[in-house]
Amino acid sequence: MATFRARNRSSAVLRSSRGEVWAALTDADLVARITPFVTAIDVAGDRWTWRMGTIPVLGISVAPTFTEVMELHPRDRIVFTHDPERPEEMTSVMGTYDLADHPGGGTEVSIDLQISCALPLPGLARPAVERVMAGVVKHMGTVFSRNLLEHLGEAEAA
Repeated sequence: MATFRARNRSSAVLRSSRGEVWAALTDADLVARITPFVTAIDVAGDRWTWRMGTIPVLGISVAPTFTEVMELHPRDRIVFTHDPERPEEMTSVMGTYDLADHPGGGTEVSIDLQISCALPLPGLARPAVERVMAGVVKHMGTVFSRNLLEHLGEAEAA
């Protein structure tokens, strides 16, 4: 068993107001609908349990479920930290969404997330596994962004 990681860092300027973007990013049902591979997000207070469909990784398939402590700083920042009460979960996400007013109007959104996953594969497989994970994370980010723009009525800007 080894732990593998992938990171997503990106930013964009949206035409929508910070309030509209905030409302979308803190709506767990919407986030689940617009994020590839996510089948549901269960919310219990500040804990969001993310349930994902099956993802193939080098001959094995994983269907991660992981619980994140969501620290919400209204209209400014969302901080993801893996729930320390769930050490048995093999997948975790740590990172932030930052929102700011853009000088030219709209909202600047920055994301920095790191996904970690313990898999029954040897550490020697790290380069190949992390390359696959990076591809999956990139695809998820691309589709999530497109779907978020569509939800916000900005699809023509995509």
